[in-house]
Amino acid sequence: MPSTARKPPTQVAALQLHVSLKAIEPPIWRRFWVEETITLGRLHEVLQIVMGWENYHLHQFITGERFEEKLYYTPPWDDGFEDPEFSARQRDETRVKARSILPLVRDSVLYEYDLGDSWEHTLVLEKVVLINPMEQWLPWCLDGRRACPPEDVGGTGGYASFLRTIADPTHPEHHETVAWGQGHEPERFDRKAVNTALWWWAKARGRHRKLRPDLGEH
Repeated sequence: MPSTARKPPTQVAALQLHVSLKAIEPPIWRRFWVEETITLGRLHEVLQIVMGWENYHLHQFITGERFEEKLYYTPPWDDGFEDPEFSARQRDETRVKARSILPLVRDSVLYEYDLGDSWEHTLVLEKVVLINPMEQWLPWCLDGRRACPPEDVGGTGGYASFLRTIADPTHPEHHETVAWGQGHEPERFDRKAVNTALWWWAKARGRHRKLRPDLGEH
């Protein structure tokens, strides 16, 4: 009797996304693949990993150019600071697919992390690709440049000051700042470490149990 077990798909659609920090030069950016069906809630978790953030601040995805058009996609537990006007514009990120706010190639949205330091990221849909899930797992980081700033450094202005201080051994706060930064290397980007972290993230969610990725160059 022939088997009725479902065969795994030979191709799945994936979004190729590019994320970059705003107001930072030289640019800090990443290019990566995610499943086309990913929710914004899961995409937030992936963004934290590919960028190198530690995921202990508030965040939001923002669409719309003009104020009256803006919508804010946040975690379901985010009370919007109990602001009725803001709450009316909130949407539950766990119930919204990324593709619904990035329907077309070259569409972009704003991803903000840490509403105090206000790290604004531009997230762009570069293209949709077909992936063989038996040969390539998702999410997958393709490329990137430069290290993410340290948490709680004080936003773009604080980061610029931090970089000047650690680069100047004569600065009175040099040693203290270097110690606080815990060996921060602003030009370093370790794609292999990112993909290792992404694999463990996916495995913890019940995926890739049989397919062990090649975490070297791909």
